Amino acid sequence: MHPPRLEYEKRIKALDDVLRQLDQRGAWLANGRLVTFLAGAGLITATAFHKLPAWGLWAGMLSLAAFAFLASVHSRVLNQERRASVRKSLNQRGLQRLAGQWRQFSSTGEKYLSADHLNAPDLDLFGPASLFQRLDETGTQRGEARLAEWLASPRATTAELTERQGAVDELSHQVDFRQELITETRVASSEKADPEKFLQWTEGKNHLAGTAWAFFLAHVLPPITFVVCSLAYDNVISSSWGWACVAAQALVVGLTNKRLGAMYTQLTQAESGFVRFAPIFTAIAKSQLTHPLLKRLRAGIAEGALPVPQRLTRFERLLGFAELRHSSQFHAVLNWLLLWDLHWLHRLETWRRAHGQGARAWFEALAEFEALSALATYRYEEPVAVFPQISDGPLHFTAEALCHPLLDAPVANDFQIQGPGEVWVITGSNMSGKTTLLRTVGLAVVMARAGAPVRAKTLRCSQPHVLTSMRIKDSLERGVSYFYAEVQRTKRLLDAAKAQPGQCLFLLDELMMGTNARERQIASREVVRQLLLSGASGAITTHDLSLTEWTGDTRAHNVHFSDEVHNGQMHFDYQLKRGVVTTTNALKLLEAAGVPMPHS
Repeated sequence: MHPPRLEYEKRIKALDDVLRQLDQRGAWLANGRLVTFLAGAGLITATAFHKLPAWGLWAGMLSLAAFAFLASVHSRVLNQERRASVRKSLNQRGLQRLAGQWRQFSSTGEKYLSADHLNAPDLDLFGPASLFQRLDETGTQRGEARLAEWLASPRATTAELTERQGAVDELSHQVDFRQELITETRVASSEKADPEKFLQWTEGKNHLAGTAWAFFLAHVLPPITFVVCSLAYDNVISSSWGWACVAAQALVVGLTNKRLGAMYTQLTQAESGFVRFAPIFTAIAKSQLTHPLLKRLRAGIAEGALPVPQRLTRFERLLGFAELRHSSQFHAVLNWLLLWDLHWLHRLETWRRAHGQGARAWFEALAEFEALSALATYRYEEPVAVFPQISDGPLHFTAEALCHPLLDAPVANDFQIQGPGEVWVITGSNMSGKTTLLRTVGLAVVMARAGAPVRAKTLRCSQPHVLTSMRIKDSLERGVSYFYAEVQRTKRLLDAAKAQPGQCLFLLDELMMGTNARERQIASREVVRQLLLSGASGAITTHDLSLTEWTGDTRAHNVHFSDEVHNGQMHFDYQLKRGVVTTTNALKLLEAAGVPMPHS
């Protein structure tokens, strides 16, 4: 397989050729449909007005049959064109991600963002320019939610994460399968479909309870009515018998119409295009996957007495007959003569009872496939990324050449937490990279706990709970000042650290900025001391150099980022160095912005 960029470009070129051919074929078929329809209509009309002999009628019917055939073929060509167009857009999205243009994508996951989350707002997990926006390549709302859950609320064991990593690794090589999966979901629904209402119907109550007698009559009355009316027409029996049978059928329709209508309304509101999901499950069922996790997910769809694609195909066929209700006048006559609704809605109810309780598991498996495929796409596009070596036991995090996953040209740094009760105090000039390092470490843990690869040479870690304080905002609506908002955030972090002793990694940016220097020093030291007493470890950034003079029974490391001035321009190397920073740049930045500053 080519490198990602070349592979995407090759696929786009091939799909352009396919689309060109399909467009030409579609134009030919459209013209053929028009010609055969006009010919058929003209021949039949001419025959009806005695302009042609009887053979004109047969020729007209043959032309209309040709029209129907061409219409069917044209429909298939249009579907192929739709699929090719979607596939092309997927490869174009791939090129956009590789070019750093993924920030233009509409799916930001902002609805999953909670201001009270212990790390999501600070680490840019959701929202514009977020990790979710970079990763999301799902096709249903359930798949999207599964990916968001893995990022924001990971609950997998170490063994489960190791298995998930293996599945992601295998799927990263299955470009065709991943693109087919997302293509079929987007063909089935123009927007990300949500199966919840459909599942509520499949798992709900029987809306046709008490109408079994009518379902029986639907099989008996129409043939009896046909026979009786035929005999009455031939004057074998009185015509009143025929009218009695017809009236009996009308009575059955009247007695059952309310229940049948209520069921059909709920069904059509819930279905929302899920009859078209059979090709999606067919793609999964036909896939040649070898990883145990993927095989288990596939088995729930492809195996059993009746595989899921066949179940949905049968549902689609039954619903197609029931949808005759949309043709109001034709439906009214047919329902009266054949008790049409009773036949097909009862069969749909039978389908629901037979397969409805298992439907949730189908879509759970699909959501898992989607989320795994999204991570696999990231793995494919970041071939130098590595899977973290995750282990149980005490808190630890050792990364070599760790990079921020959302920056186009990140600088790599090493970072190590060897166990509980350890703190890194990071100093440095403004814009030198202190906060970016915190986010890099936090995102690495989030991605490790999701089962994703990370941009690093190596990463070995446990599964710490990440606690952050970086973007504190005041709230005029709630009457909360900046400092009090910071106090509330700090209290939540301390409570979380005490609830998970020895399992939390804190990342704190400029603690207690909302108060004076003396109280900030006292409060910051005490907050970190309490976090360390709970067994938490982590890192803090500060401009207050007094915090680097750490005392107490802790393992503290002073590190810093530096800057240099060349020809009046500030330059940063974003490389983490040992020790405390020896330079500052606040006055230099003010001068560079045109604000005069005194010189010492």
